[in-house]
Amino acid sequence: MENTIYESPTRFGYEILRDHVLPSILGPHESDILYWAGKEVARKFPIFNVEELPTFFVEAGWGTLMLEKKTKKEAFYILTNDADTMKAAHRTFHLEAGFIAEQYQKLSGLLTECFAEPTQKGEAIQFHVKWDPKAEI
Repeated sequence: MENTIYESPTRFGYEILRDHVLPSILGPHESDILYWAGKEVARKFPIFNVEELPTFFVEAGWGTLMLEKKTKKEAFYILTNDADTMKAAHRTFHLEAGFIAEQYQKLSGLLTECFAEPTQKGEAIQFHVKWDPKAEI
């Protein structure tokens, strides 16, 4: 086997950490901890408007994020990546959901939550972002 030096982390390395190391460390609290970790990441890497979310996702290696629909109280995004990542039954997308929720909350000043769920065919993840216009932070 030949040793190769990479300038940046490889996808394989990222997947080892994300799909195997973190779940074994975090155990049954993985989803909750990753959601709050995503909120913390958003505080450390703030965006200036929600239109920057897709760019951040690409730069972070999280996939391609597209706004599907936005109303006065909610927004829907679709996250696509390669089929293997999206279909990974053990993969949660709570880190990304927490990140989105915190960015919206910071920008709007309103209490915001975000939920992640696979699309019907399992080829993408849909994020449902909801905020309460009456609950100012």
